Amino acid sequence: MKTTSKFAHYIFAALAVLVMAFTTTACSDDNTSDLQLDGDCNIKALALDQYEGTIDAASRTVVVRVPETYDTKEMAVSKLELSDGATADITTGVKMNMTVAHSIRVTNADVYLDWTVKAVRDEAKMLSFKLNGTYVGSIDEAAKTITVFVPADVDVTKLVPSMTVSDNATVTPQNNATVDFTHPVEFTVENNTAKAVYTVTVTVIGKPSAVFVGLAQDMSALNAEEADACKWMLQNVPNSLYVSFDAIQNGSVDLSECKLMWWHFHKDGGVDQAPAFEKAAPEAINAAAKLRDFYNNGGSFLLTRYATNLPAYIGAQKDGRVPNNCWGGNEDSPEITGGPWSFFKNGNDSHAIYQNLVGGDDSNAVLTCDTGYGITNSTAQWHIGSDWGGYADYATWRNATGAKDLGYGSDGAIVVWEFPASEGKGGIVCIGSGCYDWHTTVDLSSDRYHKNVETMTLNAINYLMNK
Repeated sequence: MKTTSKFAHYIFAALAVLVMAFTTTACSDDNTSDLQLDGDCNIKALALDQYEGTIDAASRTVVVRVPETYDTKEMAVSKLELSDGATADITTGVKMNMTVAHSIRVTNADVYLDWTVKAVRDEAKMLSFKLNGTYVGSIDEAAKTITVFVPADVDVTKLVPSMTVSDNATVTPQNNATVDFTHPVEFTVENNTAKAVYTVTVTVIGKPSAVFVGLAQDMSALNAEEADACKWMLQNVPNSLYVSFDAIQNGSVDLSECKLMWWHFHKDGGVDQAPAFEKAAPEAINAAAKLRDFYNNGGSFLLTRYATNLPAYIGAQKDGRVPNNCWGGNEDSPEITGGPWSFFKNGNDSHAIYQNLVGGDDSNAVLTCDTGYGITNSTAQWHIGSDWGGYADYATWRNATGAKDLGYGSDGAIVVWEFPASEGKGGIVCIGSGCYDWHTTVDLSSDRYHKNVETMTLNAINYLMNK
């Protein structure tokens, strides 16, 4: 007789229980879950410090607009209305630091949704200004003024402004409305509680005395580094205009009274050696013959950053070579300086470009920015030494290039130089130091030395224009 073990009985019993459980579940007419999933999790109203929020149900966002200078570091929830039966992880009376956005969870039974609440200051700023889609205004935010320079053949009585302003703001006169700029015109930007009035002045320039040149068709297409330099020039150098290389090449701009061209050429990652320059700046190469004529007829150049390659293409550089040591970073990931940056004069203290600069402890140093500045360190310099580069010493470099060295890096590289005016030709000043920088995303209000960039540039322009 075959017998069954006690352990086997346990197995059979467990299997029977599982089968019964499965059968009972499969045959049940009651499939209702205990979870409560039909509750709404909406914010119907929310206010901070009595400022009502605007609710966007689609994005589950609440935006609370406050005055332009309002302190948002500690704002109290003064109103909170939710869907019936819902609760939130905040309550009225709770105070929050609204300098950053907050996530709020709204729960109703077994359902929840996360909402984003943020405080936005009313801002009424003119962000960009252009006339007839071509002539870009230089905005002075502190003074609330906008200056636009236009050629003489433009009818200033019928100019069409196109503007960008702060989010949620409106502007009058409106975009694309024809405006008479015979006299200065006031433009009003409004955004809820914020309001700003900008005075726009249009200046007609028939024959510019100085121009900022660039690869872009108009200054609105310049990159941030070049645009900051260009705007400064238009604000600080009388009778100056932005001109593209294409305009110079096709003769659409009258340069008969122009004494100086300034080209500040930036490219993320740097421009190293002649083939890279020619690929990066074909517009300048195409205009080289016109630029050479300008130079041979007494016109001067201020060439900064990678524009220092240009002398080789207009007959100024005796050996036809370009700076032999170049590199650069990217504007969106600048290097943050750990201390003030500078280059050195080494006996050229009396040169016009170095006058009235703000100095530190080292009188030989030309300081251009302070600790904490965001810089691309974009450099186009001359390495001196027999190891590489072809110039064994300074005397060899001077004889080969026909230039005069004015500024030096800490390793002895030449970072500022000039081709003095002679035999009816204009003068050229080149600044290729990585310390020379116009655009940064950091706050410059406490920077002790960056003003030297402006002073040195104006010195160079005045020197080249014989002022």
